[in-house]
This record gives sequence, C-alpha cells and structure tokens, in this order.
Amino acid sequence: MIGSIKNKHLVLASKSPRRNELMNGLGLDFTVKTKEVKEDFPKDLEKTKVAQYLAEKKALAFQQELGNNDLLITADTVVIINGEILNKPKDKEEALQMLQQLSGNIHQVITGVCMMDKHKIVTFDDLTEVHFKKLDKEEISNYIDKYKPYDKAGAYGVQEWIGYVAVYKMVGSFYNVMGLPVHKIYEELKNW
Repeated sequence: MIGSIKNKHLVLASKSPRRNELMNGLGLDFTVKTKEVKEDFPKDLEKTKVAQYLAEKKALAFQQELGNNDLLITADTVVIINGEILNKPKDKEEALQMLQQLSGNIHQVITGVCMMDKHKIVTFDDLTEVHFKKLDKEEISNYIDKYKPYDKAGAYGVQEWIGYVAVYKMVGSFYNVMGLPVHKIYEELKNW
C-alpha cells in the first residue's frame, strides 16, 4: 500500500461507474458513497475553475460524516468549448446539439478532484485537449440512441464508439477524459 494510506479508509463519493472502474484500476481498496449534491456554481466563476469548485462542493457535503480514518475522494468533469461549459445533456436534442458543436472542433476536458480527511482538504484538476473529427448527424444520432450518454458531460464517453472513431488526437490524459486523473490521484495518495 502507498505511504501512510494503509491506515486510511478510502471513500469514493461518486455514482459514476467509470470513476469506480478507474479507482479499481489503481488496485486500491475503497468503498463508494453517494449523495445528491446540487451541481450549481457562481456564474462569474472562471470556467476552468468550475470542476474543482464542484468537486470541493461534493466533498463538503460529506464533511460531517467522515470517520477518523476516512479519506474521501470526489470529482467533477466539465467539457469546455469556445468558453462554454457543456454539462450533461437532459435529452436527445440537447445531446445532439452538444455533439454537433464538438464535431470537427477542439475542446477541453477538465476534471477537478477533492481529497479530504478530518484534518485537511486538497483540490486539484487536470486538463486534456481533445480533437474531434467531423461526424455527420446520422452518426451522432446513432451514437446517442445506442449509448444514451445522458450521464456524461459533453454527451459522450471517450471509452465508447465515439471515442474510437471521432477522437483523433489528445493532449493530456485519456483517463482524465474518462472522468478521473488517476495519475494525479496516485501521486497525491503517496504524499498523504
């Protein structure tokens, strides 16, 4: 086990099956806890700071429930294109609009992470630049019908069909785009 973390009980506060999978990939024992937290943020907050802000907001919702040995990890991922944040789409029409916006363009994916125990709180983020090839409306529509990406920022999962055919270049971490910059979490755990 890494450093002093052997004395910690890791808690991943996320409903995301992808984050769960990525944490499992680190070979760490952890439990999952979830709670509804309103994902709103101040409108004047710099777009690149939103993911960290929301990750910390999610963590603070658990603050009173932390045990002495608990180390909580929360995260939030945002997709930014042309200065606009693309959240999770509410329906097919919105998903279609988002993916048409991403099609043939470059966007940023930022995942903010908050790690908190009884004594300290640490927040950080990771940014990946994603290059999307042009997709036609039928391809986008078929993807939405098959994969139903309504729980994903920007209406897509990079680990799904659309990532295979549309993402032709990435600058940064693939796993960050999936929803968790595990390389940075691992380094932070080593220093905890």
